[in-house]
Amino acid sequence: MRDILNKATQIQLLIFDVDGVLTDGRLYLGNDGNEYKAFHIRDGHGIKMLLDAGVEIAIISGRHAASVERRMSDLGIRHVYLGVQDKLAVFNALQAQLGVTTEQVAYVGDDLIDLPIMTRVGLAIAVQDADPFVKQQAHWQTPNRGGRGAARDVCELLLRARGQLTALRDRYLQEQ
Repeated sequence: MRDILNKATQIQLLIFDVDGVLTDGRLYLGNDGNEYKAFHIRDGHGIKMLLDAGVEIAIISGRHAASVERRMSDLGIRHVYLGVQDKLAVFNALQAQLGVTTEQVAYVGDDLIDLPIMTRVGLAIAVQDADPFVKQQAHWQTPNRGGRGAARDVCELLLRARGQLTALRDRYLQEQ
């Protein structure tokens, strides 16, 4: 775990896939033709805490959904790339735009399409219920499943590595 925390201390940019990571991977298709997704509220709060701590967060997803756009906007995530066919190209452009090295990037994925980025970043993370081959390629695996607290696991790992998690938690005790 010490090696993971050492890698996590360097992270300046955290990238999430959406389906299977921020959601449980299921797609709900309504009779109205719309696509619906469920997001875990604690994942969202973890993301907000990490943004407040100064870590950039990005979304790169192969699918496009209005529900994802809305949720990411609500969370204050500025770097949102949906409907992406070539995730690696977007990653390379984002890395150049933000001026971060590969060692300063963490990526959270769950399926084969995530491997081109996962194999290049400083901290590759697979959600607990990721494809078994993807989990083999990851540096760390979340205790929780995608859409069920996995993003919060990642955010707390990075905050702990930065030495900020205890102080953030203590703030909530003092607000009573």
